[in-house]
Amino acid sequence: MGIPATTRILLIDVDGTLVTYENTVPASAAQALRRARAAGHRLYACTGRSRAEMPPPLWSLGLHGMIGGNGGYVEDDGEVVLHSHLSAEQCGQVVGFLRERGLTFYLEANSGLYAPPDFVERALPALRAYMAGKGADATRLTVTDVFPDVILTEDLVRGDINKISFVLADPIADMEAARAAFPTLLAGTWGGRGHEALFGDLAPVTSTKVEAIEALLAHLGAGREQAVAFGDADVDIDMLRYCGTGVAMGNGSDGVKAAADLVTSDVEEDGLARALERLGLV
Repeated sequence: MGIPATTRILLIDVDGTLVTYENTVPASAAQALRRARAAGHRLYACTGRSRAEMPPPLWSLGLHGMIGGNGGYVEDDGEVVLHSHLSAEQCGQVVGFLRERGLTFYLEANSGLYAPPDFVERALPALRAYMAGKGADATRLTVTDVFPDVILTEDLVRGDINKISFVLADPIADMEAARAAFPTLLAGTWGGRGHEALFGDLAPVTSTKVEAIEALLAHLGAGREQAVAFGDADVDIDMLRYCGTGVAMGNGSDGVKAAADLVTSDVEEDGLARALERLGLV
């Protein structure tokens, strides 16, 4: 494809970077991204979300595409560049393992989010802790507030799953068991205040943001020096180090800030817009 050397590829994490932990896009961020696109730069969400979790208002910000599932899916101008997902056999094995351990879970696919009916009740404490840890008022929060389009079903063996996330009962023991049971899959955790583990996830081992960025840059004919990454969570550290410029949000972890070239303010304090301005991209 090939793009001008002056064009920057903006790789923007979603939760805690593009949107607040109450799932709103700050007006300053929306305006800045549209200005960045008008200036000729290319915009991509780079997120743990699957495509089904990217509603139209996010695309209306001017995104050219996305990296989803923490790297398992790459899309550019409607073209699928990369899609790594679990096989139906792998999905069935993970679902069986989680049910045997008594852990509730949800499946993340581009076609939607799928969960057993008990997810609505059993996932609620962890989701409230996650949202409260990010500064949101979670006292009346319901699971469907976070996942409004989740499909509750017992038909949970599918061949199009990007990632399976599950609520941790014992973070250390559950993750040790998951890694032992599925050594060929990528096992990770995510959480709330202080980024402690509340959820685990299992995905194809190739699902990393860095590998997805490499695939996108090769597709665009762009170099690493043209890539600018924005993030707030530990899963973003490698991409901040890999890209020509890495930006940490003020609400990010200490590790994220240490890996970045620039630390901006919190997501709720116009952090994304301020970073784009400081980098001369708007």
